[in-house]
Amino acid sequence: MFKAPLKLSSARILISNDDGIGAPGLKRLEKIARGLAAEVWVVAPEEEQSSTGHSLTLRRPLRIRKVSARRFAVDGTPTDCILLAVNQIMKDSRPNLVLSGINRGSNLGEDMTYSGTIAAAMEATLLGVPAIALSQRVPYEILSSGGAVDWSAAESYAARVVRRVTRIAWPRDVLINVNFPPLPAGEVTGIEVTREGRRKVGDEILEGRDPRGEPYYWIGNQKMSATYARGTDLAAVAEGKVSVTPLSLDLTQRPMIRALKGLFAPAKGGGKK
Repeated sequence: MFKAPLKLSSARILISNDDGIGAPGLKRLEKIARGLAAEVWVVAPEEEQSSTGHSLTLRRPLRIRKVSARRFAVDGTPTDCILLAVNQIMKDSRPNLVLSGINRGSNLGEDMTYSGTIAAAMEATLLGVPAIALSQRVPYEILSSGGAVDWSAAESYAARVVRRVTRIAWPRDVLINVNFPPLPAGEVTGIEVTREGRRKVGDEILEGRDPRGEPYYWIGNQKMSATYARGTDLAAVAEGKVSVTPLSLDLTQRPMIRALKGLFAPAKGGGKK
């Protein structure tokens, strides 16, 4: 996707997210990116698009609002933002690297399939642009109360991670997912390269009644396990480490191909099985 190492000082960096154009994590990522490259562009959703996944807007037109020089808001999903940034806003000067985030909340384990932060990086990867998703884990009590987030781990380690992972060439269809632990920067215990983890998730479903007496349901907090498998993103962040996980867009489960081919192989003599 790029000739390694990527020369960041002369690179054109595009930033997006799923928390929206006014998100504090986006502002912090802009500052980090400006310390890496001279040319930084921002194309982010007009409003929060958390948990929209890799969704694309097809049933209505999209609007682009110019906020300031090289800074734009799109009234769509993170996927829409990357598509419009690469194919319209920056069509004459495509980005060399996409940074998505910094998300307010982690994107670990199966969160990746829901995440708009990951989706922006996925779309960039599909368009042939190397991409890194960055997320700051936040304690549940802070997320639920709207309290102040400690961004210091992300602020201290993000540039270091970006510099290191762009020293080598990545395989086609690979993106990097980075998660920072919910600790002050001085308490972070290191950086670990990890695989995708899995948690025992039992989503809490909250039932209530609206003013007209009609029932409604609200998907609540995820119940997380106390321990995680070693070497996973979940375990690393729980241990106070920065997790760096390479993700592939190829979802094919290759070992099962042979078994399935056996089921559909034509019978000897040309008959049907």
